[in-house]
Amino acid sequence: MEALSTDITDEIKSLNASFVSSFNQGDVGSVANLYTKTALLLPAGSETVKGREAIGQYWQNALEMGVKEMDLHTVEVEQLDLTAIEMGTYTLKAENGRSLDQGKYMAVWKKESDHWKMQKDIWNSNQQQS
Repeated sequence: MEALSTDITDEIKSLNASFVSSFNQGDVGSVANLYTKTALLLPAGSETVKGREAIGQYWQNALEMGVKEMDLHTVEVEQLDLTAIEMGTYTLKAENGRSLDQGKYMAVWKKESDHWKMQKDIWNSNQQQS
């Protein structure tokens, strides 16, 4: 895989900033719109979530369960034609700023009609499974 250009990295970072801002404001509709219609979300310790609508509901449930703030940090992006693969780290926090979970993620982005959308979103917690 060829290392990705600064342009795609900056574009993915900008999309992640929109993801974080929307989630932190409780706007799961805008979060869901960053995914393709047929996207898959593979959260740590949970079943696969299929489709944009179900993914929006997943993030709504996360808010209702006490996740009030998220932070994403892009570590690396590689572009392959109309696909980009992003690796990064995440932190999920409660309303009081207490860390609930930290880990890493991999997102497979797909270019659709000149817009990058997430096709697959894989989360892997750093916490030990009990």
